[in-house]
Amino acid sequence: MDPHPHHEGATLGVGLAETVLPTVVLLACAGLYLYLVVRVRRRNPVLGWNRWRTASFVLGLLLLAVALLPPLAPLAHTDFRGHMTQHLLIGMYAPLALVLAAPFTLLLRALPASRARRLTALLHTAPVRVLTHPAVAFLLSTASLAALYFTPLYHLATGDPVGHWLLHTHFLLSGSLFAYVIAGPDPAPRRPGVRTRLVYLGLAIATHAVISQLMYGGFWVDIHAPIPQVQGGAQLMYYGGDIAELLLVAALVATWRPERRDRSGDTIPLVTTPAST
Repeated sequence: MDPHPHHEGATLGVGLAETVLPTVVLLACAGLYLYLVVRVRRRNPVLGWNRWRTASFVLGLLLLAVALLPPLAPLAHTDFRGHMTQHLLIGMYAPLALVLAAPFTLLLRALPASRARRLTALLHTAPVRVLTHPAVAFLLSTASLAALYFTPLYHLATGDPVGHWLLHTHFLLSGSLFAYVIAGPDPAPRRPGVRTRLVYLGLAIATHAVISQLMYGGFWVDIHAPIPQVQGGAQLMYYGGDIAELLLVAALVATWRPERRDRSGDTIPLVTTPAST
């Protein structure tokens, strides 16, 4: 007889929950986005909606599915290299794809004019202006990695299922914020010029490089894992982070267009074309 039937049943239940819950959430997000696309196309068949935006959103969800579902998700619990792969997918690659899908613009075009104006007004409130400043986005998405890997925070977060999901949420939200501030096609309050954004992107690249090199050398890191795993994770962070940031540079160039500023200092595109939406 099995001496731990209840324990195995509980473990199976947790495993199913960790598989079913992200699947349901990702499918719901896909369904909502596609519903908004259909609504926008019906409201304005001439302008429509760029198919590449839709493809970018689907790609972002697929990257999240790879990160959050087997076989990678169970591996991340036992191998630091699996965790780092998750981090790259959830915090860098998927956010860029989701941000390039312009979900905020899609929502504005799907809403009635009165609600769209209220949502736009919310975007210009002081808390949102502070949150979307490049320095804040940089601290939350990149500089916070030092606190995660050089303190006991990593083990506290990954040692508890709730903490692990909170860590995933932080990766996704902070990564999306940084991608939005640097290269997002959606409107943003007081978005700085290209040069300023490139400076913060350069800081992110340098920070990733320093943290990964310190991690590879075993300096100051607080990661209780075999040395080959830690070094493998550091290499993934170094090279995978570089590729993601180069993609972000390409997105910045692709989404850039001349802007003028209104009296409040907010940036306003000079030209809006169907291709940009």
